[in-house]
Amino acid sequence: MYQGNYSYLHVFILHGFSDHPKLEKILSGVVTVFYLTTLLGNTAIILASLLDSHLHTPMYFFLRNLSFLDLCFTTSIVPQMLVNLWGPDKTISYVGCVIQLYVFMWLGSIECLLLAVMSYDRFTAICKPLHYLVIMNPHLCLKMVITVWSISFANSVVLCTLTLNLPRCGSNLLDTFLCEVPAMVKVACVDTTTVEMSVFALGFVIVLTPLILILTSYGYIAKAVLKMKSKAGQRKAVNTCGSHLTVVSIFYGTIIYMYLQPGNSVSKDQGKFITLFYTIITPSLNPLIYTLRNKDMKDALKKLMRVNHESTKKKKRET
Repeated sequence: MYQGNYSYLHVFILHGFSDHPKLEKILSGVVTVFYLTTLLGNTAIILASLLDSHLHTPMYFFLRNLSFLDLCFTTSIVPQMLVNLWGPDKTISYVGCVIQLYVFMWLGSIECLLLAVMSYDRFTAICKPLHYLVIMNPHLCLKMVITVWSISFANSVVLCTLTLNLPRCGSNLLDTFLCEVPAMVKVACVDTTTVEMSVFALGFVIVLTPLILILTSYGYIAKAVLKMKSKAGQRKAVNTCGSHLTVVSIFYGTIIYMYLQPGNSVSKDQGKFITLFYTIITPSLNPLIYTLRNKDMKDALKKLMRVNHESTKKKKRET
């Protein structure tokens, strides 16, 4: 059935954790819990920051974008993953795999660039506080977000198109739980050096360049904080940057550990668990990190809960 070139394949088989059926049952429960946490947490952040006028600032504008991104990122992966974990059928349609491939690459690239934009926002707020609202005006913030989504989309189109054009000679078994570029490249039956070099070059631009900008921004931030004479000012600066820096550390830590390891040092299953961590668990941690360290966000969430509670009581009285 699955003979000939890749273009004639109708389905892909996502091997995932098929060698460990008992582990699949446990993972399905864990993934479901973290997915629901991601949906509830990020939706709450978006609603709270929209409804509270005190949070209509550049910092929370970018945070809303990050929360929306995490919702889209996990939703592009989890439903198909749960279907494969719950049942014996480990397939995904050709069209579904192509869509997931492009969307996964697009949204993953956005997160790298968006975290860099958020670090620039914090740099401007702390190092140039008197000019902050002038520099980070709504027009510039919107322009930066549109640029991030556009550059990431272009990156996804280039890399995924190069990958899909590789002949696979009838091979449709992907040793992973989602359609991603490395897994697709591995099943190609031709020399993939050109594609791998392209992936490395664009990966350097999309992953390492934002990281360099983030580290540079926090270098200037640290210098500015150390010069502050007020302890209260230092604590406020640390609190506003702490959440973002924690998210950056978790996100980039897992990606660097995954992709900068020597070729044979990461086992197949270990690689799958690391991918599972930064695609499923990290997006669910972001709302927790931002709410625990942010008084304004906690107050906004309490206000949202009160409004929801009062609305529920009113409906009960009317019925």
